[in-house]
This record gives sequence, structure tokens and C-alpha cells, in this order.
Amino acid sequence: MYTTCFALLAATALASSPLSPRQSTQKVIVDLTKRYQTIDGFGFSGAFQRANLIVNLKEPKQSEVLNLLFNTTTGAGFSIVRNGIGSSKTSQSDWMNTILPNCPSTPDGTPEYKWDGKDSGQLWLSQKAWGYGVRTFYANAWSAPGCMKTNGNDANGGQLCGVSGTNCKSGDWKQAYANYLVKNVQLYAENGVSITHIGFLNEPDMSTSYASMQSSGTQAAEFIKVLRPTLDKANLTSVGINCCEATGWSIASQHASQINGAGAIPLVYAITSHEYTSRISGVMNTKAKVWQTEYSDLNGGWSTAWYSSGGSGDGYTWANTVFNGIVNSNLSAYIFWEGVQDRATNNNNNEKLILVDGQSYTVSKRLWAFAQFRVVRPEAVRVGASGGSNLKNAAFVNKDGSVAVVIINTGSSAQTVGISLTGSTLVNPNVQAWYTDNTHDMSVTPATVSNDGTASASVPGRGMISFLVTGAAANATIAER
Repeated sequence: MYTTCFALLAATALASSPLSPRQSTQKVIVDLTKRYQTIDGFGFSGAFQRANLIVNLKEPKQSEVLNLLFNTTTGAGFSIVRNGIGSSKTSQSDWMNTILPNCPSTPDGTPEYKWDGKDSGQLWLSQKAWGYGVRTFYANAWSAPGCMKTNGNDANGGQLCGVSGTNCKSGDWKQAYANYLVKNVQLYAENGVSITHIGFLNEPDMSTSYASMQSSGTQAAEFIKVLRPTLDKANLTSVGINCCEATGWSIASQHASQINGAGAIPLVYAITSHEYTSRISGVMNTKAKVWQTEYSDLNGGWSTAWYSSGGSGDGYTWANTVFNGIVNSNLSAYIFWEGVQDRATNNNNNEKLILVDGQSYTVSKRLWAFAQFRVVRPEAVRVGASGGSNLKNAAFVNKDGSVAVVIINTGSSAQTVGISLTGSTLVNPNVQAWYTDNTHDMSVTPATVSNDGTASASVPGRGMISFLVTGAAANATIAER
């Protein structure tokens, strides 16, 4: 039997409030009896040599950037790293190197793998992330090596030899490509990093002048049926297969339908989508999990603004983008494109969270939008949250029983927000709160407790606030699940 109680003891004021205590409280009700998707985490990529920008930083800058990305107390607390599996014979134009520069003459020939122990800086970044407690690593190939494809090139599209609709004189390379992907996973394991998810396509609905490989969902399903048993045979049964990194939500939905029609959905961990050609909208019709694995602002000059009336790249816009994916479309993960990038690449736009310029760096407010979700840890379960005027509310129960609440104030005026729980009795909990706006980055703000058991804190107009409630009874809630 559930009871309704938020019996909070006094919370200590940790910082000055941005609001007057006279303002009326907008109450948000967190309903622990309503349960939705399980969260895998939030992340970014260091693909295409971008990880090397951090590798090349000198101390203390290097540690500062790593803390901004991974520290769960002072930074964004990212919990997923998306690495690119290289397919190129050269690293010119920031391409990612393949471990198989020369294929055997036939698909069943013995491959001669060549591993440089760096993987475009991504191994180092992954090892550092591991040290911060990150345990979700997504290895994603943009293309198979060119010798395995219809066009003989890892760039400019082409398809994997052996899938339906292809007729390569060299034969069927599906198994060889599966072996190639497994080898990448094994190399990381030998260097202390366990790859947890693997993808074999990236934006397969288009052809680019760099690594790219085209595929339909049906063709992808054919390869998935080869890859899954290959992973299992290599004792990599825990590695999940993700597919297919479509350029937009509508195409990802088509992939999901085609994979399901081919009977391969049970072999897939997550359907993966980007948001470039169509934005996330509604809930995807699939039994697999759904991840948003790449998106950024490719237009507009570099911006560090939090709110600029919906301007390109601002933090408030990104707060709403991530919220929409997690709350309105039941995503289990949201991954930004690049964690870091230099000034010269792609006309210095907003496709990175941190601008690294030689031995200096600048942090965008997009990073702090993601930081507001750091209270939501991997394996958290999203629960019901509603109430308040001009508020967007999301609530989660973490694996340790703590309750995380993330709120966006969409109004132009400051508000006091109060949260209360239904579905659990909390005894002697601790309540913490942080807010972000134009002049604050995850700043601690006081959480006070009223006589009716509502924990309240202040959030500025167009601001964002996150609460973390910890207590013994919250752990009991998890046990009931």
C-alpha cells in the first residue's frame, strides 16, 4: 500500500537564493507509481581525432576539461562515450584509421590487423572516462573497410558486400566485417575498457566524401543476424547491437520497422537516430530501446549563451531538446555530437560543447544544460511528474533509490518551485538543488521545507533547476520495483 508523504526535516541553505521568498510556490508532484523507460545515460563523442585535442592539452588544463566532461559533482557527469571505429587508411582531414589497412584477397582469408594503441586518441579518452566511473562505451563504425564494400572505398557510400542487392566479385564480406568489429571490441578490452554497445553504420541514408556506408533497415537486419552470433561466439554476449544511426527520426523509424519485419529486433539493443533531417517527435514504434546518438547545431557562429531568444546553440534551447527526447519520446540515452573541437573546424560553429583552442578552452552553456541531467544516473527509471505553471518537469528514481527531479522554467519570470512525492514515504532525507541560467552554472541553491512537506527552491526565468532527494525510504521504493 502506497502512502503520500514527504516528511522532510530542515534543509540547510547552501547558497543565496536567486528569488525573493515571498513569491508563490509552483508545486510539482512526483508520482513514483507511474514508471516509464530506464535511462542508460547521457554522452558525447570524441571521434574524428577530436579526442586528441584533450590528449594534447597540458596540465592543469587537461584535467580541467576532463572534469568538465565527467565529474559528477563539478562537471556535466557524462556517462556514455561514443567512439568511432575507423575505416580509413590515413588520418588526413581528421579521418579515423582502420586496423585493417589491407584486406585478405578473399573474405575467409586471414586478416592482418594493425593496432596503433591510440585509436585517434579515443582509447586514452575512454581510459580516462573509465577512471571517472563511466561504464557505457559505444563503438560505432561509419563504414566497413573499403575492400569489403561495393565501391571499394570506405568513403562515398557504397554497400557491404553480401547484403541483398549486392553482387561483389570478391564475395560475401558480412562475416569478415563482423570479425573486424569484434576485433575492435577485443582491443579495447585488452587495454582496460569494456565496450558495451556496438554499431556498424552511421547515417546510412546518405553518402559522404568521408567514411560512409549505405544500407536499408532490411539489409542491416541481414548483417545483425551475422554479428550477434559472432559476438556471442567471442564471449561478448553482454555487448548490445545498436542500429542504424539514421540522419533523422523519420528514417530511424523506417529502419525500426524494416528490422522488425526481418525478424531481427530481438537481436537489437537500441534503435539509434540523429536529429539532422527530422527532429524527434512522438514515441517510436519498437520493442527495442531508443537512443539519440548524434546531434548538434551546425549553423551559426560559436555561442556560449544560455538564453538568446531561441538562438542557435544556446543552452536553454538544448535543455529543451534533451528534455523533449527523454520525456516526450521515451529515449533511454541522449548523446551530443562532439565533446570538444577546435576553432578552425567547420567554421567554428556549435557542434562542440567545449572549444579547445591550442592550450586554452572555452565552455558553452550547452554543456551546463546536460549537466542539469547529471543527477540522473545510468539505470534510473523515469517516473511521473506534473504540475506548476510554465514548468517542464521530469523525475527519475536512481538505482540507489535517490529521486532526481529536473525542471525547466519556460516563463520569463523567476519562480519558486516546490516538489512533493506520492508513492513513497521518505524519512530523514537530504535534499539538494542546483540551477543554471545566464550567469550561473549548476550553482547550489537553498532547498527549504514547508509544513506540508514540500521541498522548495528558486529558479530564474528561462532557467533550469535539478533536485536530488536521498533517503532510506527512497531505497525501499526501488526494492518494490
